Amino acid sequence: MDRKGEKAGWTWGWLGGFIWVAALATLFFFQGKCGPGWAGIALVMLAVTAILYCAPWRFPRTPYWKLMLAPYAVLLLSFVWAVWGFGGFQESGLNWWNFLWLASILSPLLILGRRKWSD
Repeated sequence: MDRKGEKAGWTWGWLGGFIWVAALATLFFFQGKCGPGWAGIALVMLAVTAILYCAPWRFPRTPYWKLMLAPYAVLLLSFVWAVWGFGGFQESGLNWWNFLWLASILSPLLILGRRKWSD
């Protein structure tokens, strides 16, 4: 069985989750913020590397939650980068309650959890 749909779901799903980083990096370049712009491009490249390297078909006996840690770490780093790019936590007008919705992003860790590609 080839499982092309599952492979596409993993790859394009994760890549879709990082489109905002590329778009925001472009915005930072247009605003003249080259540091955050280049950092965003580096984050996108790091995300692509993590997504492709940690693909479950490369490690069929490893639980999904372990494979998702690398892309999730880059995603968390991307949130920190975005706050930094907008001038810091206070300057961006955020408070801690704004990050509560991020808890829903972690639901695949609970749902897929111990499943493996070989299951």
